[in-house]
Amino acid sequence: MMSDIPSAAFAVYRLLPSLSPSRGDYRTLLLSGSLRKIIRWQRSGSPEDRPTDVSAEWDGDPRCRPTEFPSPDPGAPVVSRRIADLLGEELLAAGSLLPLRIDGRETDDWLLYLVERVVDCIDPRRSSKPTRSGEIKKAVFRADVVPVELPAFRVPHAPGMVYWNGWAVQRLVELLGDDLEARLIWSVDPSLTPHPNPWGI
Repeated sequence: MMSDIPSAAFAVYRLLPSLSPSRGDYRTLLLSGSLRKIIRWQRSGSPEDRPTDVSAEWDGDPRCRPTEFPSPDPGAPVVSRRIADLLGEELLAAGSLLPLRIDGRETDDWLLYLVERVVDCIDPRRSSKPTRSGEIKKAVFRADVVPVELPAFRVPHAPGMVYWNGWAVQRLVELLGDDLEARLIWSVDPSLTPHPNPWGI
């Protein structure tokens, strides 16, 4: 029943490493050539295109610390092993956690969160059309169809973007604090204002 679900669930966000200057410098993780493989699979949905070998590289001053949510790419979130251990059961409800090869070395200290669940829950009449890059600047969701039981999902109108439900965002913010930026995309609460450019950097 929808009445049994916390109101925080009826809000959808984009997540990215914090851009606040107050938190200092940090390193991000770039998926380089593997990003094309991920996007191809997201668009085709074909099992043959599903990425299995994902490479990445650290970007930034090696003296700076990485964050536990280091990928700025909106369609390819990466989490630390600690986050995966704490939230793995919830995350696996919507996808898979894949180990990475970072700077040529295989590791499971950082895991790509490959979101597999695609749900047609956008109201196309009230939402803006996807751009050529696949971004929907203004997305309005149908509250009765949003998969609030999942931590994250994708939509067929913009398959390369990962949307996060409010309850999962709350859990991650509790664990990551100021290292995580959560941009509101949509909410059932009319008093909340969506971010003007949720997919920008």
